Amino acid sequence: MEQASTEITSSRWKILSGSWLKVLAVTIMLIDHLDAFVWYRLPAFREVLFPIGHREITLYILLRMLGRLAFPIFAFLIVEGFQHTRSRVRYGRNLLLFAFLSEIPWNLVHSGTWHYPSQNVFFTLFLGYLGLCAIEHFKDDKINLLWSLLGLLVFSILLRADYGCSGYGFILLLYVLKDNKILQAIIGSCVLGGRWIAGLAFIPINLYNGKRGFIQGPVAKYLFYLFYPVHLLVIYWIMSHS
Repeated sequence: MEQASTEITSSRWKILSGSWLKVLAVTIMLIDHLDAFVWYRLPAFREVLFPIGHREITLYILLRMLGRLAFPIFAFLIVEGFQHTRSRVRYGRNLLLFAFLSEIPWNLVHSGTWHYPSQNVFFTLFLGYLGLCAIEHFKDDKINLLWSLLGLLVFSILLRADYGCSGYGFILLLYVLKDNKILQAIIGSCVLGGRWIAGLAFIPINLYNGKRGFIQGPVAKYLFYLFYPVHLLVIYWIMSHS
């Protein structure tokens, strides 16, 4: 009997490289953050466009919904990076380094001070990456694997990083179901809870062609990492001067 395909899209539709997924995710994230911290003040963004049931939909709400697509794409890229990086230690170190570098810009944007009770999304990505490392390292030791994953889950809750334990679990799910794109999309769309609209991110994810694309070399790679803290600082500057 011929095995059923676990792909959602045919190969001819796989037109997005990893670089284009990065550009897409960064662009969506930028729009979301501008909407959340800057544009929401403008009357045009608060004007009701149409109702859905008892909820009035504004441009602000639509762009915030669009913004939910960024994290699943970033999470997918973490899984891809884990599988293809030349040095998993260096990859994890970079995630942790930029988590700390992004913390002050994150705090400033959210509270206008040096302190904010939750942490930036780089910490969630880092914990998810550690979970992937645990899955591979303890693949023949189920007890230690379970304790490692549970320990990271508890830490993700205590840390209160962006997307929290659901974001951590989402990264693990993407990896565990990497060979079954249909289940990955169905179950992945449910994991992020109230952020159900994030399931639409599986459309560009399933257009991925497996190629790295034009973002190559250390300079381009670190510029991509730097975009997160730098854009938060720019948004904070706009907020404080408007």
